[in-house]
Amino acid sequence: MAKYLVIVESPAKVKTIKKFLGSSYEVAASNGHVRDLPKSTLGIDVEHDYEPKYITIRGKGDILANLRKEVKKAEKIYLATDPDREGEAISWHLYHALKLQDKKVYRITFNEITKNAVKESLKNAREINMNLVDAQQARRALDRMVGYRISPLLWAKIKRGLSAGRVQSVALRIICDREEEINAFLPEEYWTLDVDLKAQGEKKPVRARYYGTTAGKRSLAREEDVREVTGALQGAKYKINEIKKGERIKKPHLPFTTSTLQQEASKLLNFSTQKTMRLAQQLYEGVDIEGEGTVGLITYLRTDSTRVSAEAESMAASYIEKHFGKEYMAEGVSEKKNGQKIQDAHEAIRPTDVERTPAALKEQLPRDLFRLYQLIWKRFVSSRMSPARYETTSVKIQAGEHIFTMSASGRKFDGYMSVYVTEEDEEDENTLTQRLEKDSRLEFMAFEPCQHFTQPPAHYTEASLVRALEELGIGRPSTYAPTITTILARRYVVRENKNLYVTELGEVVNNMMKTAFPSIVDVNFTANLEALLDGVEEGSVRWKTIVSNFYPDLDDAVKQAEKELEHVTIADEQSDEVCELCGRRMVIKYGPHGRFLACPGFPECRNTKPYFEKIGVPCPKCGKDIVAKKTKKGRRYYGCIDNPNCDFMVWQRPSDQKCPKCGDILLFRGSRLVCANEQCGYRAPAELTDKS
Repeated sequence: MAKYLVIVESPAKVKTIKKFLGSSYEVAASNGHVRDLPKSTLGIDVEHDYEPKYITIRGKGDILANLRKEVKKAEKIYLATDPDREGEAISWHLYHALKLQDKKVYRITFNEITKNAVKESLKNAREINMNLVDAQQARRALDRMVGYRISPLLWAKIKRGLSAGRVQSVALRIICDREEEINAFLPEEYWTLDVDLKAQGEKKPVRARYYGTTAGKRSLAREEDVREVTGALQGAKYKINEIKKGERIKKPHLPFTTSTLQQEASKLLNFSTQKTMRLAQQLYEGVDIEGEGTVGLITYLRTDSTRVSAEAESMAASYIEKHFGKEYMAEGVSEKKNGQKIQDAHEAIRPTDVERTPAALKEQLPRDLFRLYQLIWKRFVSSRMSPARYETTSVKIQAGEHIFTMSASGRKFDGYMSVYVTEEDEEDENTLTQRLEKDSRLEFMAFEPCQHFTQPPAHYTEASLVRALEELGIGRPSTYAPTITTILARRYVVRENKNLYVTELGEVVNNMMKTAFPSIVDVNFTANLEALLDGVEEGSVRWKTIVSNFYPDLDDAVKQAEKELEHVTIADEQSDEVCELCGRRMVIKYGPHGRFLACPGFPECRNTKPYFEKIGVPCPKCGKDIVAKKTKKGRRYYGCIDNPNCDFMVWQRPSDQKCPKCGDILLFRGSRLVCANEQCGYRAPAELTDKS
């Protein structure tokens, strides 16, 4: 019979860990949190030292009953919840919910679900770290206070179903501030002047860009400036004044943190932050691998550390030497350095075994899971490799008093790029094929003037918003994905072509928050709160001190806002659908499962129907609209709005063009247009701004 009980969070980990520990151990799961603040009330006694009132989460009674049975049989209990503040808090809640005060209880953590890591954690068992628990209690209390005091105010002043949040509202403000910057932006004109020149004996010309005069750099603000320069250069002789050759190195990228993983998965794989975290969780908890059973493929996914264990360093070095050679091994590895506290108990996100290559797992993993694992594997292996080396050439060309320059960069040694290349790395290469020598003359071919205008700041994407939140010190790795998911679900922002745009509702909520609760949406204030929470974790700040300093000001602000803020009405968005019962134009509403159409005559007319997004392409079978739909599992497809009367359906987005070979409809597939008729096989390049 098992003598020891190990309690983990996720049922997905149970089988894997049980396999490592053998028959003396029973492994059970808590399915996440078992206790929380009540949903119906604030749950924090503001009159009595801000004591939280925890209750058992609805639906967790049976889980706790089963865990209590296992506790009675066990000599020792190991609490093995996730290795972060929230995991520490779950262990503490389990300790109290299971009444373990008279039992031998130990806290264990592991950064990866491997046999060595789990066994090692048992050797290093410890007590529950109350500083970590208190840091999580403080975060939970602050978030609850903001949400439960301000959200009802938004319901009363704007509309029901809205919410405010300590991090969520700041994220919304950041997006709104960027929108204001873009709207206020005034473009400024500037010009560039290129010249095409030909070296003696060369067929292909070289292109150089205007730099200025022998006195220094000069900008070309207007077309008149360009005319002045080209006029002065009529009949001028062009001579190479200077050729400088050099070498530069490009260091490999650091291994992934939660933030950088979300950013790269968004850019390279087009994953939302929520999807990235869901898939990473699966890779961490374990995937069934043929011949091995359930295996955890990556280390813990919530981290802001770039540190890597000595064991992993050694494993990567052996792999690189074996498969690439000694010249590809890194001499020294850099780590992220910044002013923020790094959770260094964690490692960076990396594969648990570098020998489990993406190629070896490709047939065993679903497509998206494979793509994310491949990204993590390549990033980690490349981070342990030598830098890429470039040969650089810079050329200075003189014509009269005027100077033109050009530069080229050719890769001499690929280093880490043999494994992992980003878009920026690819753009970094610009080779010079012509043979040029100092003091040689160049033949003038043509000027190429070009007018430009300065561009406004770019709209935030999920990736750039995550980067901004991290740089500003707002939130923590575990909060980025739920924050973005919430502001999208509340319709404060919408996502189009990856960009995040503020809605009218988002603007109204943000303006109300800035007016009534300026400190809540102040970036510096929120970042300082994060620093205070780090102080609780370190044991230098009492958590109730933070809460007791925060709540009275919030309470006063809420009471004042209730009196002073005016009610704001936001009209529902009208659709082009007409209610067949009463003839009114139907409006778009938002429910728990997304958008739907409703009659504005409610409650007299209660007609509703599904809302389908028209893509502006007629059905090739019946001529009615093609709309975007989703399967029960959430996969997107495109079908006729007249279904079931018309059965047209495709997985790829249709275009409004017909195949020139067979006349069938063309579909967007990646960066190409392909014929829907597979027998035809027609393909052509496509330009599509929205490939959703």
